[in-house]
Amino acid sequence: MELPRTVPELPAAHGFRLRRWSWDDTELLREAATDPYIPLTTTVPSPCTPAAAAAYLQRQWRRTEIGTGYPFVIVDPAGRAVGDVGLWVGEVPLRGWATVGYWVAPTARRRGAATAALGAVTAWALGELALPGIELYVEPGNTGSIRTAERAAYRCTGLRPAHQVVDGRPRDMWRYVRTQQQ
Repeated sequence: MELPRTVPELPAAHGFRLRRWSWDDTELLREAATDPYIPLTTTVPSPCTPAAAAAYLQRQWRRTEIGTGYPFVIVDPAGRAVGDVGLWVGEVPLRGWATVGYWVAPTARRRGAATAALGAVTAWALGELALPGIELYVEPGNTGSIRTAERAAYRCTGLRPAHQVVDGRPRDMWRYVRTQQQ
């Protein structure tokens, strides 16, 4: 299956929408870089210098061009960039499944942005892209992300010991999945 090489604009619940990263999103990156957790589990640079922000944006654009993923900016109903949701498809040729991840800037949390974004990207991946399944991983103490996964109808399949390195240490992760059969 040949996947698209562009990031589409997607509508999401409650007036949120998803779009491609742009140069105008450096303020969102600067805010995310000050969060104590986001830079540990993502590629958001900290400190977020102008050069680091430019490199980050270019990496996001390149991921779609080379077919490894779709990084989206989450935009709130007022038009403000508030977070990121990424669909990573690099293993689709081998496994058929994609992985998804998300984060929301500290000033925009608890407003439904992550749940709306996760729902939209999941519907697109399982529908238009016809992927058989998507998985996501969450640290046991990350209750906000756990609630987001559950609200988006992801099902927990168990704990994966030492699954991901966070802050230089292997960490256990809950595995959540959504499939076309759900």
